[in-house]
Amino acid sequence: MFQTPRAPTRLYFDVIPKAVDEYIAHLEAYHEADTTDEQRLENPVWHIHAGQVPAERYPVSFALLLNLVSASNAHNREVLWGFIRAYSPEPASPETNPGLDRLAGFALRYYEDFVRPSKVFRAATDKERAALEDLAAQLEKLGDERNGALVQDVIYEVGKAHGFEPLRAWFGALYEVLLGQTQGPRFGSFAALFGCRETVAMIRAALAGDFLK
Repeated sequence: MFQTPRAPTRLYFDVIPKAVDEYIAHLEAYHEADTTDEQRLENPVWHIHAGQVPAERYPVSFALLLNLVSASNAHNREVLWGFIRAYSPEPASPETNPGLDRLAGFALRYYEDFVRPSKVFRAATDKERAALEDLAAQLEKLGDERNGALVQDVIYEVGKAHGFEPLRAWFGALYEVLLGQTQGPRFGSFAALFGCRETVAMIRAALAGDFLK
């Protein structure tokens, strides 16, 4: 509403993840070293917090947390924090990141209420199966890699090598076959957060038909 205050705004549950991640992006921009005082005054978070903008940072997005809950079958925040600690470049904990801890709880609740009931998995086509098997092999070589950009590059290269054009068809297949949904965050960031080895196991479970039972 801050971005287009005069335009009609549709408020419904599906906009929550996008709105939360837009808030996180604005918060990050507010705290960047090269942000001017004038830019900070124009930032929605200044108005949301009446000038008392929290200093907390969020190493992961709400969309990533939702997909992590989906892939890991996590039922409590402690499980999510295990992944977050391994992924975050800076030390992170519920004590030092209370906002992120609340967000993890919200992700668990949002997933149960709005994501899980609508999940629909499908089997991979022959072309997708070959690409997924290749991706599993490539991710296995990465071991404990946590660089989301590097993992994303590997995923891109596999998609190109298997003739996915446009590449959004490749990423659509990843979401539909592995996560049971039509869209999601950058898959490389998700795989780095979830863990390359864990992602390999998920791919192989999907190809074995475990998610279709």
